[in-house]
Amino acid sequence: MTNGDQHNRNTNGDQHNRNRFLSLAMIVVFDIAGPLAAYSLLRSAGQSAVTALVLSGALPALGVIAGLIRYRRTDAIGVLVLAGIAVGTVLGLLSGDPRLVLVEGSVPTAVFGLLCLGSLWARRPLIYRFAIEFIGAATPKGRDFESLWQYPGFRHAFRLYTVVWGVAYLAEAAARIIIVETTSTGTALTVSKVMPYVVGAAIVAWMIAHGRHARREGERLAAEAQAEAATRAADPAAGEATSTDLLHVQR
Repeated sequence: MTNGDQHNRNTNGDQHNRNRFLSLAMIVVFDIAGPLAAYSLLRSAGQSAVTALVLSGALPALGVIAGLIRYRRTDAIGVLVLAGIAVGTVLGLLSGDPRLVLVEGSVPTAVFGLLCLGSLWARRPLIYRFAIEFIGAATPKGRDFESLWQYPGFRHAFRLYTVVWGVAYLAEAAARIIIVETTSTGTALTVSKVMPYVVGAAIVAWMIAHGRHARREGERLAAEAQAEAATRAADPAAGEATSTDLLHVQR
């Protein structure tokens, strides 16, 4: 490897780390800590719960808009979030009920869950589309990833992942509504800001564990197939016996 290649790799790594840090910072500022701090300060200043929720909800909206401007493309999830904030704001202002403002968080969550389940009848499920978009369809890794769709096990895995995301997000939306209806406004706001990331992290961790298990299982089956092929090549009679034994074991 030349010094120029090493320099480019280090530069790309530094850029990736900066982008990741910026994304995490935007989540913390605009989606979690910022709205909670703004709500607490506005309530301390004497604002009503509805007014405090509506004004603190401007921060997540700004975060979505900043992401749209930064990446110069329409983000379907971001649009859903903005729509949910708008619906909750209008309902809260018209009714004066802060719970209706908080329920807005369940709107994009439930819609995303329904989209996941609905995409199972499409040519390729939604989570696979997100994965290929995240990797980059035009990159070498993206093309390698896309070529894996020909394998039934790979297709099954991503349909399973899509089902899990869909069911989990519908369950999260229902849980948010229950929490909003049974707890205080401040508690419901905290839960609504933290829960999506807890649920998302849990699903991603499960996907990683499932992927590793599936990879090990695939490697084991491939090794068994290679061993059987080698045995058959060395001794056709023994290879036939091995195949018969394996068939009996599988039965």
